[in-house]
Amino acid sequence: MHHWLIEADRLAGRTVDRAVVGHHTRRLRAIGWGRALAPPDEGLWPEGDPPPRPGNSVRVLVDGSRAMPAIAQAIREARQSVTIAGWSITPSFRLVRDDPDAALRGNPDATLHGDAGGDQGVVLHDLLADTAERIPVRVVLWAGAPLPLFRPWRRDVRTAVRELGHGSAIRCAIDRHERPLHSHHEKIVLVDEEIAFVGGIDITDFRGDRFDAPAHPPREGVGWHDVAIELRGPVVGDVAAYLRMRWAQVTHEWLPRPVAPPPAGDITAQFVATIPERIYSTVPRGSFRILEAYVRALRSAQHLIYLENQFLWAPEIVAILKDKLAQPPGDDFRMVVLLPARPNSGGDDTLGQLAVLAEADAGRGHFLACSLYSHGAGVSHPVYIHAKVGIVDDAWLTVGSCNLNDHSLFNDTEANIVVCDAQLARDTRLALWAEHLEMDESALSGDAHLIVDRYWRPIAAEQEARRKAGQAPTHRLVRLPHVSKRSERLLGPLQGFVVDG
Repeated sequence: MHHWLIEADRLAGRTVDRAVVGHHTRRLRAIGWGRALAPPDEGLWPEGDPPPRPGNSVRVLVDGSRAMPAIAQAIREARQSVTIAGWSITPSFRLVRDDPDAALRGNPDATLHGDAGGDQGVVLHDLLADTAERIPVRVVLWAGAPLPLFRPWRRDVRTAVRELGHGSAIRCAIDRHERPLHSHHEKIVLVDEEIAFVGGIDITDFRGDRFDAPAHPPREGVGWHDVAIELRGPVVGDVAAYLRMRWAQVTHEWLPRPVAPPPAGDITAQFVATIPERIYSTVPRGSFRILEAYVRALRSAQHLIYLENQFLWAPEIVAILKDKLAQPPGDDFRMVVLLPARPNSGGDDTLGQLAVLAEADAGRGHFLACSLYSHGAGVSHPVYIHAKVGIVDDAWLTVGSCNLNDHSLFNDTEANIVVCDAQLARDTRLALWAEHLEMDESALSGDAHLIVDRYWRPIAAEQEARRKAGQAPTHRLVRLPHVSKRSERLLGPLQGFVVDG
């Protein structure tokens, strides 16, 4: 690429980024949310309600084969009520699979099939229908895209609702209170207002079967890496209050006010959300506390920023990351991002922003971007990174539904949990790194920057070289290329600029 083309490309990227950031700044200031983009240096917790709640039990569930059975068990044991909020669900989805496939036991040479045949395990419709015979079961879904620009469409959702309601007492509500070209994106399961599952995992096989094992063996269809968080304790009351609000906005039925559950552990956790302004009458100014949470945490980073996300093209977030790389807090500072090799959309935007970060790093070795591929039995396929996880300095952790793009931070409804607990943050990082590096956690207990330099970087570089040479992969971790051309990669930010209103 000629030098003048590179400069023109950079100029185009910077121009669009400045326009988008300026637009978002004016928009948030106009509705009293300017602090979300520029919070004071007063700790990591976002301001306002709901506040951080002490006394919780928090369990991070990595991948569908761990999360789905836990969800199924909680629903099966429910005594009072079940409420689900989803972006998309598949009524025939199997949450528990009585499949003897060795892939679920971590054998990388086995194949995890999307349809095992024989015993179908626990099917979502059947589980909810059985539960609805004895207690209220409510499901609130995004209505789907009103125009056939992206899926699920309205008719896809209507079909799912008909299938859920067939022969059952399940109550379904369709939420059409979306901003143009945006959605309701949460993935929440609430049981008895005592247990909540919040995260990135949709109970669906739309665009990919979300049930996958940590070993990510080759299987029919794309592999799927995702994360959810299981909560017990007072923070569940905030999740319940949020779902109560959404149910009322859609159905005009106000359920009884939830009572905060008693303490169930020793972890302080905070529920944060994205709610665009003027879509719900009870939240007219909206809420942008997920953005505030990320800004506070990323700005505070001194040693490590680790992100797993489906997208990375929000210019406000990239600007913070760029500044950290241009002026790293110390020699031991590392930034590792795990992203899909082929995202469903927005991939060009993410690649353009990765180039910005690589340029800021300037070859100093503070930055690394990777993806995952399944391998074994002579085949290799991308593992779709759908998790939305942030870890900073092994002190701050967030898990939820929020992607690091303008849709999730400004225009979709989203739900995340924030935890400032060093033990949980570190344990979560070690569990994720052990999975991705295909190593035991005991071998990864050293300083994070040493693990990145000793294992992440050489493994990812070697596998990238093997792929370029047409050789079979020997590991699932692969370095993502840093692509500099951005002039053709600006649809996502421009779209956000046009439809933000």
